[in-house]
Amino acid sequence: MKEIELNDPYTTPYRGIYAICDRNNEYAEIIEHTNCYGGAAWSKFHYSHSPLILKTRSIGNMIRYTVSIGTSPLELKPSTAAAGIESVIVEGNEVHITYSGLGGGGVGATKCRAFAQGVIRCDYTESGGGRAAKGTITVPKRERVLIGIDDTDTKEEGATWTLTHNVAKELDCSESIYLSHSLVQLFPVSARTQNCVSTVLEFGCVDENAKQELLESVKAALLKYSVSDETGMVVLSDFESGKIKEYAKQCRSAELTREYALQYAKDSGVDVWLDGNGVIGALAALAWFAQPDDSVRLDAQPE
Repeated sequence: MKEIELNDPYTTPYRGIYAICDRNNEYAEIIEHTNCYGGAAWSKFHYSHSPLILKTRSIGNMIRYTVSIGTSPLELKPSTAAAGIESVIVEGNEVHITYSGLGGGGVGATKCRAFAQGVIRCDYTESGGGRAAKGTITVPKRERVLIGIDDTDTKEEGATWTLTHNVAKELDCSESIYLSHSLVQLFPVSARTQNCVSTVLEFGCVDENAKQELLESVKAALLKYSVSDETGMVVLSDFESGKIKEYAKQCRSAELTREYALQYAKDSGVDVWLDGNGVIGALAALAWFAQPDDSVRLDAQPE
């Protein structure tokens, strides 16, 4: 028998909690990086009943809640709606998120989230047992930064998806959080290396300085490690990527030209950081951020 010692047996801190906001502070995406998926899945079910929640989804061990910014008091009910998000308020460069819950849901609403990485401040009530509890955490307001990349390999060596993930993992930090990685299946053009797949990386950046440092570092890494002369890198800083959906559809159904991709990027406000032939697939990848299960299927449509 192995005897264990638990410093706090009734607290399982989240790995991190992040808030991505739109430019008008009307909507946000609360992204919770969990250390216990079972508990997070319970929260996902119950939180979906909160009036502020517009959409919930899980990607790996991250639960993502798209919410309306504001306040809506909760009517908590054991077993069916036992916990939720009561308010999301933006003040300057900070986002205040208030959770509430009953019993074990109250523990999750308070200490488990209060001790997550990235939390600036917290205020919470006692929780556990049969009590109702409430907790407010303050996290940095972040901007979504999408980086589309393609053509870093050749027929002899390399793989874009592995290089992009390894670069993103090395650049992951509190100022620029690495949130997701999707492989995007494209139309099998004649110039493909093998499978004709591009990649989109998703980051959450706290300010313009963090974003610029991130992008310059990604570009430098691609120039250093890419084995292709045709690497493409494009960047979209926006809450959504709807403006790229039509292009992505075209790129998954026919062979496009580099000139067409560059003009579409310009018209859509997408910044081109590397303009090799890979820009064609890199631009299409932007529409598929945080959709890794569907982006690999040619018959799927981006959200």
